[in-house]
Amino acid sequence: MKRTIIRSLTVLLLLIVVSSPLTAFAVSYAPLYHRQDKEEAVMTAGKVVHLFHSGTEDVRRTTHANDILTVYRTTPSCEVKEVGKIRVIAYIGETYLKGEVVEGEVKPDDIAKKGKVSCLVISAGTCSQ
Repeated sequence: MKRTIIRSLTVLLLLIVVSSPLTAFAVSYAPLYHRQDKEEAVMTAGKVVHLFHSGTEDVRRTTHANDILTVYRTTPSCEVKEVGKIRVIAYIGETYLKGEVVEGEVKPDDIAKKGKVSCLVISAGTCSQ
């Protein structure tokens, strides 16, 4: 009788654990740091932008002030196109770079790269400092 109760409780506990929803924790910059009207937010030469990066040592070793990053955009047909260049001005905190567009037309969510390091372009007007 005790074995039957123990088995029943074990099965019940196992069912509760398996059926409970899993929680995932993630970081989203979208509602906090950049404008939602991406169509209007085109940044041309001379505009200051902020770049979001991972904050790892690889970024700090690879990217320095006055470096030029090439900016790419993925089209709706999944084609990656070069759309501009950004000159790094300085680091802002642990996960941001401040840069200036030197060529092309850059939009939020474009990717700026130097070597193996990639940064997400964010409109400078909405980044809090």
